[in-house]
Amino acid sequence: MPMEQRGVDTIPDGERTSGPRDLVSILLGSNLCLGVIVFGWLPPSFGLDWWASVSSVVVGTVAGTALTAPLALISLRTATNLSTSSGAQFGVRGRLVGSVVGLLLALGYTALTVWIGGDVMVGVLGRLVGLPASGISYGVVYGLLAAATVAGAVYGYRVLLAMSRVLAIAMTALLVVGVIAYAPHFTTGALPEAGGYLLGGFWPTWLLATVAAGLSGPIAFITLLGDYTRYISPARHSSRRVLHATWLGLSLGLLIPQLFGTFTAYAAGAALDYAGPLVSASPGWYLVPLLLAASAGSVGNAGLMLYSMGLDLDAILPRASRATATYTVAVIATACVFVGHYYSSAQDAMTSFVLLLTAIGTPWAVITLIGFARCRGVYDAEALQVFNRRARGGIYWYRAGWNIPATAAWALGATVGLLAVSLPSYEGPLLAVTGGVDCSFLLSGLVGGVTYVLLTIADSAPVRERAAADSEAAAALTVKAES
Repeated sequence: MPMEQRGVDTIPDGERTSGPRDLVSILLGSNLCLGVIVFGWLPPSFGLDWWASVSSVVVGTVAGTALTAPLALISLRTATNLSTSSGAQFGVRGRLVGSVVGLLLALGYTALTVWIGGDVMVGVLGRLVGLPASGISYGVVYGLLAAATVAGAVYGYRVLLAMSRVLAIAMTALLVVGVIAYAPHFTTGALPEAGGYLLGGFWPTWLLATVAAGLSGPIAFITLLGDYTRYISPARHSSRRVLHATWLGLSLGLLIPQLFGTFTAYAAGAALDYAGPLVSASPGWYLVPLLLAASAGSVGNAGLMLYSMGLDLDAILPRASRATATYTVAVIATACVFVGHYYSSAQDAMTSFVLLLTAIGTPWAVITLIGFARCRGVYDAEALQVFNRRARGGIYWYRAGWNIPATAAWALGATVGLLAVSLPSYEGPLLAVTGGVDCSFLLSGLVGGVTYVLLTIADSAPVRERAAADSEAAAALTVKAES
């Protein structure tokens, strides 16, 4: 299969041969991995019992999917990735906000997937062949996972899609067998080792779990969905079918692995750590399937994240090729794996990462969706590519390539979110207003969205009407190459 040559440029309709089923396959297959499974462990580690943990994961995932899924329709219309598409709201240079948010999201999840997958692999190999749990062992395993991930990401979308189709079936079977393997020791009570509710009370802890374990999953895809739907043609597939496929793929792709993680956390008594107890509690006959799940599943998920990172860096540095950008972010992600392994606990690292990125990513998603509703899904695909071609002009040029109101609204929303966040090592001053409950994603999205509407209320005519009124200018674009 040839290496993909496309970066964030517009995909010609002749190459947009994927369909809604492919979207479900890639969202399901790529998420059936330990990097997603481990999020189901967070509610038990926070001191919740089985039913409270399940409800927090389900409520958070459903709410996050409802917010995130419509973003898939934007790239269906623009034929490019979501960060580039957000130039319609933020400006062709201002869409760098989306590129940076997407880069950070994918970077963190790639590192987390390789980290957790590698830890489980070392533990399983220790039981199977006596591999010592030394720094060298972890380094070699992390390196092998990272190398396999890079290979898939560099070859691109078609290879990752083929891999996801296989993983969707194989990983589902491995997880079903895993339920049987861990069932004898399953319990529904809160794990005593967790030491009670993490935040001192049920509702604050439940809300933290809803955001950290449930909502964070769909939010991770706010810039990723367009990487897949840009290969679907709106001439052959309706927006409704694509939206339904996104809902189905995200819901199944996140709930199945996360609830498996919740189930195995109680079965293995994994209160303070997940990888170690998971391996220790596994019956001998399930060690090989667990090794396959840790290796193949991690490569599939991290490969997609790394692919997205390559696209985002390619969007930030147009002179770099997608392959070069992918190699660069792979090195950074691997370095983050070692930092996480040696200098942080999994619970603290995961909780801090998802809460911070949810706080700064949610207002960007809300503003982008408001823009989509305003323009009624009509975009000028050529005008979106101005920055990538190192040129200027077009209806999304705004002020020197930046839409100041949109950028300011995002910055205000993100700032409010960061001031309202509750982390293991930091508590924002706005927590006093919210009664100590982390409402960072709600406040950031609300403040960012309302501010954007108020700042642009005088210029809210749909892009469809503006483009029609300026059809001659839009056709010519008056694009001048920058010297």
